[in-house]
Amino acid sequence: MTDIRREETGSKGRYTLVIDGHEAEMTYSRLSDTMLIIDHTGVPDALRGKGAGALLVKRAVEDARAGGYKLVPLCPFAHAQFDRHPDWADVKG
Repeated sequence: MTDIRREETGSKGRYTLVIDGHEAEMTYSRLSDTMLIIDHTGVPDALRGKGAGALLVKRAVEDARAGGYKLVPLCPFAHAQFDRHPDWADVKG
């Protein structure tokens, strides 16, 4: 259920998660080697309330920690997730 995929082309990228045939995505822009801007989280109605968006943001946080870079949560959903998780402050740019 939590097979999250990451794709990146140039300065743009996205994380995707497919549950029951429905795809949730979170897109980002690479500002530099040390900073990504989360600019959009999209979850179809069929997945709302199932935690798909939260899983995508959590995966980005895990990747940022592993890669030594920061995340700027411009997307309102991602921003709200960072507000709910003060333990993610180490990767917030």
